[in-house]
Amino acid sequence: MKIYKFGGTSVGTVERIQNLTKIVNNGEQNLVILSAMAGTTNMLEEIAYYTDICNKSKALFISKELRKQYNKTVEQLYSSHKYRLLGESIIESHFTTINNIINHAIAPDSLKTILAQGELISTSLFHIYLKELNIKSVLLNSTDFIKLNKDEEPDYLDIQIRLAEQLSQIENTNIIITQGYICTDHRGYISNLKRGRSDYTAAIIGAVIKAEEIQIWTDIDGLHNNDPRYVENTKPIREISFDEAAELAYFGAKILHPSSIKPAQVNNIPVRLKNTLNKEDKGTLISEKTKSDNIIAVASKDNITSLRIQSTDMLLAYGFLKKIFEIFERYKTPIDLIATSEVSVSLTIDDTSKLDKIVKELEKYGIVNIEDKQSIICIVGNCSNEKNGILATVFRQLESLPIKTVSYGGNTNNISILLDTMHKIEALNLLNSIL
Repeated sequence: MKIYKFGGTSVGTVERIQNLTKIVNNGEQNLVILSAMAGTTNMLEEIAYYTDICNKSKALFISKELRKQYNKTVEQLYSSHKYRLLGESIIESHFTTINNIINHAIAPDSLKTILAQGELISTSLFHIYLKELNIKSVLLNSTDFIKLNKDEEPDYLDIQIRLAEQLSQIENTNIIITQGYICTDHRGYISNLKRGRSDYTAAIIGAVIKAEEIQIWTDIDGLHNNDPRYVENTKPIREISFDEAAELAYFGAKILHPSSIKPAQVNNIPVRLKNTLNKEDKGTLISEKTKSDNIIAVASKDNITSLRIQSTDMLLAYGFLKKIFEIFERYKTPIDLIATSEVSVSLTIDDTSKLDKIVKELEKYGIVNIEDKQSIICIVGNCSNEKNGILATVFRQLESLPIKTVSYGGNTNNISILLDTMHKIEALNLLNSIL
């Protein structure tokens, strides 16, 4: 069985829903994972926000506007009166749920129920669209089998058992549909895998059923070797290793969520990135077999904050770095890059929600300097320190730019540099010539 995951843009219009039908109705048994239609989750987040602050009129207004969009989709998607009525009943049911929560929300958990409606609507509409076409399919609710543990991580054993039970009851059906993103927490309440995590759903399901392949369908021809938003003449990467893809995903390649790599890699399941608007293109294959000989791609990560802790008294003292790291661990704030010298330690973070508390504790050990509006440029490929001249090549390209920090040697798959965000686009273009 193959996993087919379609993102919001791939189900964003009636034409694209019709197009993905041709992709998955291919005579093989496929498990199809859908995101909410493009723009839906943003509007649902607004509804949840205004509900949370008790602005019911604003929440109900946004709900009404979103419902209009879905009514238009139903009108265009189905060709018969019978199935339009079915589509309208689905929309009615889900927006009744949303509006009831707006009017009567009591607990924060109910806000996550609002966010879940996008995926529930898209999968239900697709399911009955296939019925209208006389294509057999089964619709599973991912909240029935994707469960998080107390640490808000997927409970793989529980997922495997629950999903296997559901799949065992399916006969003579090639298309199995379920939702991305949504799940239940350890208490049984509706939850989610956070934004962009429909990819993660695909990887989790692919891992537990030992899928033949996981396909992520979006609106671009696979991973590109640079950011096409800022650089002209970028090219799709046809083959890439799990490790290299993980670096690109973590450091800014928007087509793939970083969490979606690990479950596939652990189980050695190939991941293929494809374009619903150009389905004949072979896309990008991510597997364990591929290993690059040269630098193959560049990505960037914005909204980075750098911290420099300077202490002539404590830095060389035994256990100093441990104390520094424990502060970030205590506030559950990951560190991206780190560099040390005899008198200071520099590091970067992208989550500043606990920054004030972190800085207050760091000041016990030295003077703390903070810089925001920073970007990390990640250069991916064969960056082994056994490959002569790799750093010289990179620095020659960037010699006109002020580089703040360099991370090299800890990972043979990347070189990471920190610079002011104002220099990011220039850096991406300068590096494009060595790809």
